[in-house]
Amino acid sequence: MQKFPMTAAGLIALEDELRMLKAQERPAIIRAIAEARAHGDLSENAEYHAARERQSFVEGRIAELEEITSAAEVIDPAALSGDTVMFGASILLLDEDTEKEVTYQIVGMHEADVKRARLSITSPLAKALIAKRVGDTVSVPAPSGDRTYEILKITYG
Repeated sequence: MQKFPMTAAGLIALEDELRMLKAQERPAIIRAIAEARAHGDLSENAEYHAARERQSFVEGRIAELEEITSAAEVIDPAALSGDTVMFGASILLLDEDTEKEVTYQIVGMHEADVKRARLSITSPLAKALIAKRVGDTVSVPAPSGDRTYEILKITYG
C-alpha cells in the first residue's frame, strides 16, 4: 500500500471532511432521493437525477478519503530540524525576477493549497527545493518561463 506523507493538521482536515460527508451529506442525499421518488415518474425527475449524481460524487469522495487517511504517514515538522529543505519545512524564498519574498511550507499532496502557501511535495518547486540549503538558488519551469528563487531561510515547526 502506498503511504501518503502528511502533516497532522492535514490529516485532521481530511478526517473532518470524511466525518462531515458521512454524518451530514450522506443522510441529506438519502432524504433528497426519497423525496424525489415520492414525486412519481423517475425518468423525467430532475431532482432525483441531481440527487443520484450528488450521491455518486459523495460516495466516491468518501472512498477516496478513507483510502488516503488509512495510508497517511504523519510527519511532525516540529520534530524535524536541519539546514536542508525537507518535508514539512517552511522556506522563505526570494523571487529573483520580481525581488519579492514569499514563504511556502512543503506538505503532502492531499493537503496542498497554494492560496495558503502550502506546496505539495510533488510540485515542481518543492521537488527543486528538497535537499537545498540557505543561499542556494533553484530554477523552476513555469508557464511564463523559468522562475529562479534564492533560499533565504528554512524553518521547521
